[in-house]
Amino acid sequence: MLFERPDSGERAVLVHMDFHHEIEREDPREFEELVLSAGGDPVAFIGGQRSSPSPRFFVGSGKVEEIRTQVEQQKAEVVLFNHALSPSQERNLESELKCRVLDRTGLILDIFAQRARTHEGKLQVELAQLQHMSTRLVRGWTHLERQKGGIGLRGPGETQLESDRRLLRARIKAISKRLDKVRKQRDQGRRARSRADIPTVSLVGYTNAGKSTLFNTLTQANVYVADQLFATLDPTLRRVSIPDFGPIVLADTVGFIRHLPHKLVEAFRATLEEAAQSDLLIHVIDCADEEREDNIAQVEVVLNEIGADAIPRLEIYNKIDLVDSKPRIDRDKDGIARRVWVSAQNGSGLDLIEQCLAEWLGEDIIHGRLTLDVGQGRLRAAFYQQNVVVSERYTEQGLSDIEIRLPKQDFCRLLSAEELDPQTVLAEMGAVS
Repeated sequence: MLFERPDSGERAVLVHMDFHHEIEREDPREFEELVLSAGGDPVAFIGGQRSSPSPRFFVGSGKVEEIRTQVEQQKAEVVLFNHALSPSQERNLESELKCRVLDRTGLILDIFAQRARTHEGKLQVELAQLQHMSTRLVRGWTHLERQKGGIGLRGPGETQLESDRRLLRARIKAISKRLDKVRKQRDQGRRARSRADIPTVSLVGYTNAGKSTLFNTLTQANVYVADQLFATLDPTLRRVSIPDFGPIVLADTVGFIRHLPHKLVEAFRATLEEAAQSDLLIHVIDCADEEREDNIAQVEVVLNEIGADAIPRLEIYNKIDLVDSKPRIDRDKDGIARRVWVSAQNGSGLDLIEQCLAEWLGEDIIHGRLTLDVGQGRLRAAFYQQNVVVSERYTEQGLSDIEIRLPKQDFCRLLSAEELDPQTVLAEMGAVS
C-alpha cells in the first residue's frame, strides 16, 4: 500500500534532537532501550540542537548530510528518530537517505507488533498500525490514476491510492467492531466478579518496572518476563488468595511510557479499561531508576487519560536489591499504608504487600467464632467454600464451633442466603468488624 521502499533491516542510525522550547524532552537512553527492545542494532547515534524543527526534514540540511554519511559508512538499513515525524517529513527523509525512516511512534508500534500474543492483542496492534498508516498513504501507485473523460481516455474512476484508503477504512471499521465485542465480554466478566464480590487489583506502572515479575511471584503464574521495554503487552488475570482477606483477581497490564502515542491509548482502551474498572491499583515503581519521579508523573498522565485517576492506589517500590534497601511499609499520619519497598526478583517484602492488600481491601472484616448446629451444615459448607474458616472444633453437644475471618459484605451475603439476620448473628458472635 505504500510507495516502494528499500528493504528494512536491523542496523540502525539513531537521531535525537533537543529543541529549546521543549518542556518535556525525550530521554536518549530510553530511546536506545526501545531500539534494542525492537531487535535493532544501533550502529551510530546522532544528536544536535535546534530552535525548532525543520518543516521539510525535521532536522537541518547539514544534519541530513551527516545522517546520510553515517548510513553509508555503517551500511545502515533504517534511521530511527526519537520524535514524532509528519508523513511528509518521513517521505522526504527516505527520499534523501535512500533507506527506511521510522519515528518514535512507528518504533513503539513495531515493538507492540512483536510482543502481541493473544488474538485481542494482535487486533489492537493492527488497529493502531492501520490508523498510523492511514496518514502515510501518498505518492504511490501512478498506474491507475483517474483519467480524463472522452473516447479512449476514460479510466477506472478510482486511483489505487483511493482504493487503498477505502480498504483501509473498511479494515479499521471491522477491527473496531470486533474490539467492541471484546470490550463487552470484558464488561460481562467484570460484572460477574462484582456479583461474586471478588475485588480486582491491577498492576500499573512505567514499562520495565518489574510488574510481570511481581505478578508471577504473587500468583505463581508464568507470564513472560524480560529486562526490556514492553515485555508485557497482553493483559493477564489470575485469581489469588490473600491471607486475612480472601480471594482477589490480580491483573497484569501493559507498561506506560513517556508520550505514549494516542493511537495506542485508543487501540488499547479495552485492555486499559481493566485498570480503569479496578477496585485498587498497585503502582509498581523502579526505585533504582534515576528518572523514577518523571516516570511516576508519566503514569499519572496515562491514568488520567483512561479515567483511572480517582481509583485508590498503593505504591510498590520495586528492585530494592539494586539500591541496598530493606523491605518496609511507609504509612501516612493516619496510619494508612502508602508505599511498600520490595524486591520481586528475590521475594523480599512480598508478605508486606499481602498485608497492605488485606488492609486496603478489607476495611470491614468480620473475625470471630460462630456456633452452628446440625441443621446449618449448608452454611458451614459455604464458609469452607469461601476459604474463610480459620479453625474449627466441636463442643460436647456435637455442635460446630468455627472461627471465621471474611469481609463483612461476604458475611452478610452468606447469612442472608440462609435467611439469617447478619446483625443478630454478629451480636451473638461478639465479632469485631
